[in-house]
Amino acid sequence: MADASTDLLVVGAGAVGLALARKAAMDGRDVILVEANESFGMETSSRNSEVIHAGIYYQKDSLKAQLCVKGAHALYAFCESRGITTRNYGKLIVATDQEQCHRLEDLKAKGEVNQVPGLEILSGKALAEKEPDLKAEAALYSPLTGVIDSHGYMAQLEGEAENNGATIAYQSRFKSAVKTASGYDVIIDGQGEEMVLSCRHIINAAGHGSFAVSKGIDAIDQASIPPHYMAKGQYFTTTKKPPFSHLIYPVPSGGGLGIHLTLDVQGGARFGPDIQWVDAVDYTVNPNDRGKFHQLVSSYWPDLDEQDLVPAWAGIRPKIYADGSVFQDFTIQEQQDHGAEGVVALYAIDSPGLTSSLVLADYVLGLESLS
Repeated sequence: MADASTDLLVVGAGAVGLALARKAAMDGRDVILVEANESFGMETSSRNSEVIHAGIYYQKDSLKAQLCVKGAHALYAFCESRGITTRNYGKLIVATDQEQCHRLEDLKAKGEVNQVPGLEILSGKALAEKEPDLKAEAALYSPLTGVIDSHGYMAQLEGEAENNGATIAYQSRFKSAVKTASGYDVIIDGQGEEMVLSCRHIINAAGHGSFAVSKGIDAIDQASIPPHYMAKGQYFTTTKKPPFSHLIYPVPSGGGLGIHLTLDVQGGARFGPDIQWVDAVDYTVNPNDRGKFHQLVSSYWPDLDEQDLVPAWAGIRPKIYADGSVFQDFTIQEQQDHGAEGVVALYAIDSPGLTSSLVLADYVLGLESLS
């Protein structure tokens, strides 16, 4: 006999898991959210640039393209209505030579296909007026891009989920699930004590843990679970006051967006992420990488000295491809196609997952297998 029961079990309390629990509870569903860590957003959701992305980079008709622009508008509106701090700084993607200038045109066209508003290529006086200390030949201006207090945002999602009747259990690790006639019996380990939770539906939003969660559901065809790779990104900060009022990004190359300068909600500068493919979770920042960061950042901020850079934090992005050469879309699998009716698994929800989280929750909860 189960110790507890619910209609919907959500696994993982990152930004997306919290948004899912909130929306499902607001829709009147009986929801339990379990999280292995002691609080929300302690992994991918809090170890990033906190950028509200505009949707420029993503392939046409991909889920990222479809959800990012809508997600950005929804996120700004949500935060404004609740007093959560955002800063709509805007972004400049900078070209430092003529070859990169041609690539700005391609980025602008891709963004316009994705319905990103207000894109404009600036050069000469127009660019200097926006950022007089910026070294660049030209830049693609994106007025929608900004930053968010991600902790405040996730705390709000948590509160609204609970206020609408959701139960959130921290330090509660999903171990396994067995298919039953009415759904699933799930074993949850709560600080060394196991309990059995009976549920009709499962949403696996466990980030890096989503691959292991799916492997623990007996009905899922194991061959359907994608491989799990990890892309580590380091960040540096500076005590030097940045002369910029916009986020500054290089033209993307090598499977990432490059080491960019973002401003936090207080106006301080941070740089990153770089990209390193790793086999284990390791959040240390190598101070010896200061020179690499300086070389890249000084290409557009020449007045920055190497010693101005201070090691800050690192994040690890979940991936299903072994390098950055393949575009990775949001990967959402309805598991009835793989033996497990009523289960939806979210794999490799990396950027722009934070930006898209509210509309991503709407999308997932609208899937037929969760009805």
